[in-house]
Amino acid sequence: MVDKIFQSFLERQLRDGLALAESSDLVKVLPLDPQHYLTAFSCKGLVKTPSGAIEVAEQFEAGIYFGSDHLRRIDPPSVVTWFGPPNVWHPNIAPGHRAVCIGNMSVGVGLTELIYQLFEIITWRRLTMHHSLNWEAAQWARNHRHLYPVDTRPLRRRTLTLKFGKTEVRA
Repeated sequence: MVDKIFQSFLERQLRDGLALAESSDLVKVLPLDPQHYLTAFSCKGLVKTPSGAIEVAEQFEAGIYFGSDHLRRIDPPSVVTWFGPPNVWHPNIAPGHRAVCIGNMSVGVGLTELIYQLFEIITWRRLTMHHSLNWEAAQWARNHRHLYPVDTRPLRRRTLTLKFGKTEVRA
């Protein structure tokens, strides 16, 4: 049985997550049920090819789960799960596993905050080199700082407000 406070939290996550996706060309949010979400990012990130080359990719997926005790305690490995691509290249994502380290996560962290953190990781705006899940990518990052961020576009589309006399038009 879901308590009313948690139910309200979940309803807000759905509403806010869908609003973020509506205002973005770079992320899609698919609610699987009130506690599980699939996020699909269409932004530039890096992958390591079988030959060892580091290349740009533009499709990434992760899952987000809000456990029934999410508002009381946090278990970061169960909140965010990496789905693909499996050869993603980033210090905060374990190669060949589903683990993602998005940094300090507080009790009750919301869907949009997690989406922003994943976006910043994928685009190489956020990385941890000292306590990384992929030491090889961390070393590469130290030697290639000039290559990131990989994608500089904002997650949300920028809106432009034009005034024509007393009429405002948002584009």
